[in-house]
Amino acid sequence: MQRIWAEQALLADGWRENVRIEIASDGRIQSVTAGASPGDEHRVAVLLPAPANSHSHAFQRAMAGLTERRGASSADSFWTWRQLMYSFLEKITPEQVQAIAAFVQMEMLEAGFAANVEFHYLHHQPDGTAYANVAEISARIAAAAEQSGVGLTLLPVAYRYGGLDQRPLSAGQRRFGNDPDRYAKVVEGAADACKRLPDATVGIAPHSLRAVPPNDLARLAELRPGSPIHMHLAETIAEVDEVKTALGARPVEWMLANVDVSSRWCFIHITQMQAAETSGLASTGAVAGLCPLTEASLGDGIFDGVRWLGAGGAISVGSDSNIRISLAEELRQLDTSQRLRDHTRAALATAERSTGRRLFEAVASGGALAAGRRSGRIESGCWADLLALDMTHVDLEGLLHDTILDSFIFAGGNRMVQDVWAAGRHVVREGRHVRRAEIAAAYRGAVRPLREGV
Repeated sequence: MQRIWAEQALLADGWRENVRIEIASDGRIQSVTAGASPGDEHRVAVLLPAPANSHSHAFQRAMAGLTERRGASSADSFWTWRQLMYSFLEKITPEQVQAIAAFVQMEMLEAGFAANVEFHYLHHQPDGTAYANVAEISARIAAAAEQSGVGLTLLPVAYRYGGLDQRPLSAGQRRFGNDPDRYAKVVEGAADACKRLPDATVGIAPHSLRAVPPNDLARLAELRPGSPIHMHLAETIAEVDEVKTALGARPVEWMLANVDVSSRWCFIHITQMQAAETSGLASTGAVAGLCPLTEASLGDGIFDGVRWLGAGGAISVGSDSNIRISLAEELRQLDTSQRLRDHTRAALATAERSTGRRLFEAVASGGALAAGRRSGRIESGCWADLLALDMTHVDLEGLLHDTILDSFIFAGGNRMVQDVWAAGRHVVREGRHVRRAEIAAAYRGAVRPLREGV
């Protein structure tokens, strides 16, 4: 039995003092007791539920900082960035993918996330030929999670066409493509690879309306009944225009009219929505999978968080391209973009909850939903996904309750993270991952040849 004692803890029913958490051998919280006297437990000052990182393409971490030059066009955009990403994929190997993924997962844990939802679309060899194990790279992601100790939700991505006109995949997309039968085998192989992870989940990810025929969505959802379904939707203006031309409706408008959307769904980015679409999609219970740092980097647009949360919508945050992995910075970017757009302050606060408290609790619960993971709350029966902050940090000195979260998000960041547990695995201690040296060394070896000539 593992025990933690916290001076302050954010429980499901609010802040409590002198809290003892008992963690069972299977990694779930067995009991939570407030008002407990400290004993020989692991002691922390502040304990929080550790959210899931709800959207990641791990291999893109090796590209961080390499795409910041303007191309020949005077209008660089998501689409020009994508071409650079495709060229990068011409040489990456399964071994390199594993080393990069483990490093990304380690950075997520050190940033305060307990789980990684991997939107995994790199399946095959550079020419599009399947590996002997059709789920080879899915297995590499699972092996990385075994090494890092992160909680894993693995989402093999269905990617069939290069656009809504069903044109063939481009040279840069060949490693992604599968027909329905081969995709089903990839999902089955991914599930087999994850069996050795005690708290892993495998879901489904139709890449987008551009890449998957709309008529395939129902069949894909049936491959893993009850598991999460993630999908890119309404990320860019060009995407919205292409969908409207082909299907006669904007992406969100089409989904609401044609698909039984529920809390099983997580829609990624959705930065290009009209007011009625925002309110309508929020009311379905679907999660908005937001990646504010990447969305800003790629010039996607600003998600309407004020309207979405006002309609009772669920949100989560992920690190997507992994140019920067920071729970605090994703939340800060989400909130400050609302302020810039609306010329206001504390746009997402309420009368009852500060900005930090409202955002943190929202992404903890929404991230758990998006990950298909019983977490996001410190209560009996949940996975022990826990985050302890370092109250000796100068910017946390003397603070209590909601102001701790406000300072973590708006004045702090990763350096305030002291301890992280993922399903009871104590993987971050004193701000550093317990296997940092070996994971970092493998990452260096993996990225060096990939960056030659860049």
